[in-house]
Amino acid sequence: MNQNLEATEEAESLGQVVQEELEAMLPFTAKLRRAIEQLGEVSVLLGRTIARAVRPPLGLAAVAYQIEVLGLRSLSIASLTAIFAGLVLSLQFAFSMARFGITYTVGRVVGLSIFRELGPVLTALTVGARIGSGIAAELGSMKVTEQIDAIRALGADPIKKLAVPRLAACIIVLPCLTVLADVFAMVAGSVVVKIEYDIPFEQFYRSAIDTLKWSDFTSGVTKSAVFGLIIAAVGCFKGFQVEGGTEGVGQATTETVAITSVAVCLADFFLTKLFLSL
Repeated sequence: MNQNLEATEEAESLGQVVQEELEAMLPFTAKLRRAIEQLGEVSVLLGRTIARAVRPPLGLAAVAYQIEVLGLRSLSIASLTAIFAGLVLSLQFAFSMARFGITYTVGRVVGLSIFRELGPVLTALTVGARIGSGIAAELGSMKVTEQIDAIRALGADPIKKLAVPRLAACIIVLPCLTVLADVFAMVAGSVVVKIEYDIPFEQFYRSAIDTLKWSDFTSGVTKSAVFGLIIAAVGCFKGFQVEGGTEGVGQATTETVAITSVAVCLADFFLTKLFLSL
């Protein structure tokens, strides 16, 4: 009798443990399932946007306007980020290399780091957060005020009218800002090592030019174009999916910044592996 009672208690205890583990796992699995569903929805929206982008009319005026809104107004944040990144990076590398007496190679390391990684990634993280959140907020406000429904009621395609210009503008803007960031970072880096370690400008740039290849530059620019595609797709998707009034708009902008930041870092890893293998 006692053995049966003990076995029953052990079974109940085991069942309780299993139930607690399942309850702990369910929120994670639900979030994972929702994330996979949203990834599929973003992919569908991206495919529809690309398909509509190649259909006439092209809407170049709308694209030019979005380039001004998303690109020209982001010059200040992109420039400041690049300048301070170049200052810190050059100072750190020069300090470390001075211990081994190879400060003359600092231009090589700084150039490779900026052109291949830091230029495109930092630009995407800083400027992309601004651009993505702005797209989500603008489209979300149009969604809650039923402007998107009005566009659809007038016979126009919201994706063609709203998503295509923003997607095209992001693909153009991010590479251009990355090139600008590369230049500013290199100039700032050469200035700080000249002041701190008396490395001539000619030696700094000659070291970088002798090491850098055309593929180092093109890989960074290509990454930026992919990052722009991701940022625009996530921003448009979150904007079109807004619900719940102004509170939903705020939530969409916050989620856009978080998702784009993670997606950019994840895409950078796979793109880096791809370019290194070519």
